[in-house]
Amino acid sequence: MTAADHQAVAAVGFGAWSASDAFEDSYLDPAVIARVEHEFAVFPSQTEGEIHVAELDGEIVGWGARENAPNYVSDLWVRPDCQGRGVGRALLLYLCDLMISEGLAIARLDTHAKNSGAIRLYERCGFVIVWRGPEYSKSMGVELEKVHLEKTLS
Repeated sequence: MTAADHQAVAAVGFGAWSASDAFEDSYLDPAVIARVEHEFAVFPSQTEGEIHVAELDGEIVGWGARENAPNYVSDLWVRPDCQGRGVGRALLLYLCDLMISEGLAIARLDTHAKNSGAIRLYERCGFVIVWRGPEYSKSMGVELEKVHLEKTLS
């Protein structure tokens, strides 16, 4: 992945986070916004996991990552103007197919409990909520209401 790709991945991630319907007061805090933007900027070069991108007309419009565990989707972000066009679904199902090919039995991910658009996507792709509660967000530096989801792979 080139430096330009890193910048595109960061821009897609931050843009999708900024446009999310999981909005709450902490998202207005300039320190939180700066922290999140920084996390997206450094993620592509610092992750030890895999990043897979989706492109339309040669531009990165979405990406998904597996970090921290082979069966864990740590990130799934789609540029706001491309949401609802199947990009997120394609990325998520691709990541699940990779896990199946590696012999993994369960795919896991989590998101903000108010992120209704993402939760709908995950459920349409076969994930179910297995936990809901408060959890500290390292990237944001605040506690959020989160959901953990799982999907049995076959």
